[in-house]
Formats: sequence, structure tokens, C-alpha cells
Amino acid sequence: MDRKNHRTISVAVAMLAVAVLAAGCAGTPAPDGNNTPAPPSEGAVTLPEPRTEGDVSVEEALSARRSVRVYAEVPLTLDDAGQVLWAAQGVTDDRGYRTAPSAGGLYPLEVYLVAGSVMDLEPGVYHYRPGEHLLVQVDAGDRRAALQAAAVNQTSVADAPATVVIAAVPERTTAKYGERGMRYVSMEAGHAAENVYLQAEAIDLATVVIGAFDEDGVREVLALPENTTPLYLMPVGRPVPGDN
Repeated sequence: MDRKNHRTISVAVAMLAVAVLAAGCAGTPAPDGNNTPAPPSEGAVTLPEPRTEGDVSVEEALSARRSVRVYAEVPLTLDDAGQVLWAAQGVTDDRGYRTAPSAGGLYPLEVYLVAGSVMDLEPGVYHYRPGEHLLVQVDAGDRRAALQAAAVNQTSVADAPATVVIAAVPERTTAKYGERGMRYVSMEAGHAAENVYLQAEAIDLATVVIGAFDEDGVREVLALPENTTPLYLMPVGRPVPGDN
């Protein structure tokens, strides 16, 4: 074989190797929606379309972000609630990728809203469906006091108009990564929580991360499936002017 033909074959082999490597590094495609069945027609609340542009830069939100435990006695709007939920786990492209990264594109997180004072939304416990950007009611009635009791009586939980609960189905991740998958689930919950912090700051809301709670108590309030573990409580409300 002459040198020219040998060089042509070598280049072709190299290009094939690069293509195979790139395909292997692409990761698992993101699931469509959130690995849960389509919601029933009754009890579903379609949320306003999330905004992807705002008046506050990422740098400004990072600089101003603080944990806030006292909130003004004004309700959230449905638009506010939807924007915060989208920041936590919203779908951001046609392949199902979300606002927070996920190991292997497995998306173990499930997000709930315990609503007490949200305009155009009946008090109750709601499950957020990222794929459709809507809420499905899990339980009716204001459950904020019960959630506060489960959160070792931290008053911000009942005082806030609503609380975002970040939970997870760990098996979605551990099935692929084994014991180390639990670390990935915790990391992912942290990504989502910081998104909530920054989004809240950008739309003049406030929040705080609460990790001290009775796990079984929170499970009961939210009627969580047995395979779902609560990880974060994040009360959300309007800050009191001049108080933070």
C-alpha cells in the first residue's frame, strides 16, 4: 500500500474513532417530562408560560441573595409560583433537558407546592409536572400549619404564602450508579434549590432552605409515594420592605 492510501485510511479511522467517542460522551438523553404518567384532566392547573428574560442579571441576583424567614402578608401570584417551579425543574428544550443538571439525565427530583395564599390557586398540596408546566392537586385545603409542625415548628413554613418541596425518587439514579447515586441526587437537589434562590431574588421574592424536618411527617402532609424522599423545604413569599 502506498503512503497516500495509507494516510487516507488512517484519517478515516481517526474520524470514526472521534465520532464513536463523541457518541459515548453524550450521556443519556433526558427523559420526556418527569418520568410520570400524563396528569388527569381534573385537578390540573396550567401555569403561565415561564419567562426566560428578566430585569435582574445573574450577577445582581447572586450579590443580593439572602435567606429570608419573614414574609409580607401578601399572596403570591400564580405567575410567581409558576416561575419559581420552572426555575427548580422546568424543561428548557425539546429533548426534555431541565433548568438543573442531572447525573446521566435521569432526573430523580419531584417538586411539590404546598399552597396557602396563591392567587387563582385553591389552597392545597400540588405536584409540579415539568413536561407540561402544570400543577396536579394531591390534596385540598391549607396544609401549611401541618407542614410547619413537621418542620420542627419553623414559623416561616406557615407564614409564607407557599412552600416549595424538593423531593426525589433515588432509585432513578441509584439503579445506574449504585450507592454513589445518592450523592448525585443530593447534588442535584442543591442545584435546584439554588435556582429557586436566584429566581426568587430576580422577581422580588424571598426564600430560605429548610433541611430540619421530620421526614415521615412531611411524607404524610404531601401524601408522597413510598419511593419518594423529601429533601428540601423552601418557603417562598414577598420580602418585608426594609426588613432584609
